[in-house]
Amino acid sequence: MGEAQSALEGDNALNPNALNPNALNPNALNPNALAIGALSIISLGSQALTAILDPGPNGAISREHLRYAVECALESSQSFRFGWIDASGVYHDEIYTGVLGLARSWAWDPLDGDGQRWVSACLAARTNYYRVSVALSSRGPTKAINKQNSPEVSTFTREEGAFWGNIYGSSPALYACHVPENDASSRAALRDCAAGHIDETTGAIQPCGEIQLLGPCSSYCDPIAPKNGIYHPSCSTDPANRPATRSLHPITVFLE
Repeated sequence: MGEAQSALEGDNALNPNALNPNALNPNALNPNALAIGALSIISLGSQALTAILDPGPNGAISREHLRYAVECALESSQSFRFGWIDASGVYHDEIYTGVLGLARSWAWDPLDGDGQRWVSACLAARTNYYRVSVALSSRGPTKAINKQNSPEVSTFTREEGAFWGNIYGSSPALYACHVPENDASSRAALRDCAAGHIDETTGAIQPCGEIQLLGPCSSYCDPIAPKNGIYHPSCSTDPANRPATRSLHPITVFLE
């Protein structure tokens, strides 16, 4: 529990701007820049490689996106290493180590459809409107984050919401649902991306980057049941047409 929280659960401060599907490709509109091939410096697409080597602000966003994606996809025994040179000519050696293992095969194969969806959901779940780290428990219908027998279940008991989608596919999109009775406590914990951020001036609800706010999880997701690992097994974007809009790759987030 302590190791998981320090390694991943306590590091959820991804910049909402890094959710842009072109974050790894600032020079062309190709949302598949990250998914071209296996995750190695020699097999990355030229546009993705150019993006992470960029010494400017676009490069910083691209590297942040990639670091979080690696932590979501790979496990702790896997890593991605590269170097880049900043505007002052200083060399930076980057080593991004995996944590969750949601798409371990990305180390040797292209990120497939399932991998794209798991990494996308993980990135959305780890995004923070204020760019601060908040301890959380990420759970879903896959072995890597099925925490049914983990101490986290009894420590992180308040559901914030769920996240799903695919920012690497032909139609990039991310979605979130929330638990209305927990919205106030989630926002007090600086977690705004499931229910949306309330603008202090206008009172309007603002999304976190590309995440589309749908509504209560009770309307958009299958119910949580203890036997399935304390998560929503699937969520859909249209309750009236669940079969056609269902995702089997949602990540449900719980807070303390």
